[in-house]
Amino acid sequence: MVTHVPAEAKGDERGALLAFIEEQRGGIRRALLGLSAEQAASRPSASELSLSGLLKHVAEVEQGWIARAKQEPPAIKRDQSNWNETFRLVEGESVESQLAYWEKVAAETEAYVRSVPSLDDTFPLPNDPWFPPDARVSVRWVCLHLIREIARHAGHADIIRESLDGRTAFELVALEQGESWG
Repeated sequence: MVTHVPAEAKGDERGALLAFIEEQRGGIRRALLGLSAEQAASRPSASELSLSGLLKHVAEVEQGWIARAKQEPPAIKRDQSNWNETFRLVEGESVESQLAYWEKVAAETEAYVRSVPSLDDTFPLPNDPWFPPDARVSVRWVCLHLIREIARHAGHADIIRESLDGRTAFELVALEQGESWG
């Protein structure tokens, strides 16, 4: 759901990019409001996606991209043996723990983006088969990529939530703000 992102202060491109990332994070967080753990883990369509799985995925992806930008390994190494775990909670994980983890990741993203000398600074992409060889991307690219990645999954979250209980994104914004809708 689109919410209003305030205009950036003149010349604050970093602030604008971070505000749009946060807007999309909010869409996923709102989709989880008022749900039980079972509802958050349910898959109401033919898709394997659940709200709790989407939450885990976007937090992990965000952390991984910022780690790559810092030229550090992602906190969780994914390969064919554990890729399926990126979209579902495993033993010891909960919606609450994933929300807390994502809050920490978001703070790290903000600190990193605000600290780099320039959004034009680049870093190498990993030597994975899905990336071009010897490719580099900028910090700006990472911010735009995170907006795209999180927004894509926020749209999935809207559909899943409405499939679960009929609540739309507009109702969830009102619920988040303590208002009634309709």
